[in-house]
Amino acid sequence: MWWAAAAMLVMLVVCAVATWWLYPQTSLDRRIHLPLTAYPNPRLQPNPREDMERMRARELRELNGAGWVDRARGIAHIPIDAAMDKIVEEGITDWPAGPTPQPATAGPAP
Repeated sequence: MWWAAAAMLVMLVVCAVATWWLYPQTSLDRRIHLPLTAYPNPRLQPNPREDMERMRARELRELNGAGWVDRARGIAHIPIDAAMDKIVEEGITDWPAGPTPQPATAGPAP
């Protein structure tokens, strides 16, 4: 029993020394010095529901409206419905073609 207690004490010392050797920066003074740095108060959202409704209305106006994105470069946007109709009519350049449907072959009747 005494040997087990001595072995545990030796292991405790070995572990403490190994920890100190592996992590030498842990012995630094990490006390908080006063006065603490004053940070500004957080900017809270006073009315999140109204903000969300305004954002959604702005996005819907942009999706359903037409206008210039960059007039100098000739980039404009059109309503989303018109854009989808145009894609259906004209297709997408360099879009891979889907599999060609194969005609059904008449095989032997079961």
